[in-house]
Amino acid sequence: MSKYNQLWQYLKNNKSGDFELSFDEIAKFGNVPLAHSFLRYKKELPEYGFEVKKISLKNQTVKFHQL
Repeated sequence: MSKYNQLWQYLKNNKSGDFELSFDEIAKFGNVPLAHSFLRYKKELPEYGFEVKKISLKNQTVKFHQL
């Protein structure tokens, strides 16, 4: 079980198409702050029908793409 499972489930149940979430929104929906480990855990996301397209440290956002 990943610490981001709650976030992945939220994405699967509530999002479609491409969209963007702020780091704060990810922390809210995932119930865990975004950390460097996200880079490793994001590999789980295709199991939920999404992939990470871009992480912007400047804007503090993550762009997701529905597979």
